[in-house]
Amino acid sequence: MHKGINQTLEELFAQVDFREVCQNLYDGIHIADGEGRVLFINAAYTRTTGITPEEILGRKVAEIEAEGKLYKGSVTSRVIATKARADSVATIHKMKKDVLVTGIPVFDAAGNVKMVVTNTRDFPELKHLEQELLALTEEQRKTKEELVFLRRQQAGGQPLIYRSAAMQSVMELIQTVAKTDVTVLITGESGTGKELVANELYQNSSRRDKPFIKVNCAAIPSDLLESELFGYEEGAFTRARREGRTGMFELANTGMLLLDEIGDMPLALQTKLLRVLQQRELMRIGGTRAVKLDVRLIASTNKDLREEVRQGRFREDLYYRLNVIPIELKPLRERKADISFLATEFFSKFCKKYGKTMRLSPGGMELLLEYPWPGNIRELENLVERIVVTNTGETTVSHSHIFTALNLGKVPLQPHGTETHTLKEQVAVYEREIILRSIEKAGSIRRAAKALGVDHSTLVKKCKQYEMLPDSKNGEFYHQYGE
Repeated sequence: MHKGINQTLEELFAQVDFREVCQNLYDGIHIADGEGRVLFINAAYTRTTGITPEEILGRKVAEIEAEGKLYKGSVTSRVIATKARADSVATIHKMKKDVLVTGIPVFDAAGNVKMVVTNTRDFPELKHLEQELLALTEEQRKTKEELVFLRRQQAGGQPLIYRSAAMQSVMELIQTVAKTDVTVLITGESGTGKELVANELYQNSSRRDKPFIKVNCAAIPSDLLESELFGYEEGAFTRARREGRTGMFELANTGMLLLDEIGDMPLALQTKLLRVLQQRELMRIGGTRAVKLDVRLIASTNKDLREEVRQGRFREDLYYRLNVIPIELKPLRERKADISFLATEFFSKFCKKYGKTMRLSPGGMELLLEYPWPGNIRELENLVERIVVTNTGETTVSHSHIFTALNLGKVPLQPHGTETHTLKEQVAVYEREIILRSIEKAGSIRRAAKALGVDHSTLVKKCKQYEMLPDSKNGEFYHQYGE
């Protein structure tokens, strides 16, 4: 059987006209025998050098070169003498230019050189290729630098600023787990700095030079989230891109993926996510090929996932898959040491940004420490920027400045006819009135939470605290605004 195949190949090989093949090569071909006599040149050689077959066929290369009319710098004699490949820059006298020549020996059965095949290429063409290569290399360098810059921007921004013992414990945990590939679940109210913790995990990991992709599961419509995460193939669904789409998991391959607000992920998609995490591979929508994954997953949420599991809105097995290393961020109202430190840092930052000089008075700081900060760090930062921007020249930020900036000025000091005395009690009164006005204006607790920049569950807790829900004294209020 093998013999028959070999015979067929030999017959096919015998049909090849190697002279015709050489004539159609792009590079110039020059063939000499073992004594250096020219046997063949192709059309490309004539095009490159201007030398015709009539001028050199049958003549020895050494004689042609000694004559000094056609070329100098050939390699044929050197190849015959050394029995090895030789490279040179030859000068073509007729066209007054240099060419690159490479000579290769062809041996007979006894090991003697029976032919020298020389490849001739024009320098301008090589220069052109070199310039193209240099341009591609430079483009690649710029692209790489741009990618590094964008990754730093993605994972950079504001660093974690803290003084409290609670945040010190968080930072110690980050340093411990950052260099591993363990899955981390970051929890905390809106504005507590969950994304900054994810940035710290990335910056201190062994994947810090790899992709870092962030996906906000609450910001993408549920019917689009699956294709965003896992991608799709051509024609997977109506209006799909012709070339398909790479999903966020694939973009993050070899790097890190942050699934922010994972508590808002639909149940059906939670099932697919669990399968991807277990198998370390995914299938694009409409695809038939599994894509292997090497991705470190970080998840974050402002919801109580254990409660979501009890309510049947989050898969229990996915919760335990994500909750390998939990990092809980305390709300700002429970981190008093951070409030004063953050306020000082923010005033310094925004005074420098807007070219102003301001300092916070002790009374102003006292009010900041007593205020409950439902919007946490984000609310504090926005407040400080607003104060600095609207400052009309005063250098001291007093209690009254903070009072006005927090929109507490129109709130009555004696609700329900009961006089309050301490600053903390008065701030609680102001907060209740702000919440009440916001809910009445928005028409529901959920819309009021969005307007105030806090999570719905946070505002519900506040409503319970201030007796606005059905288990409190004001069931009528909840009946009207509780949706």
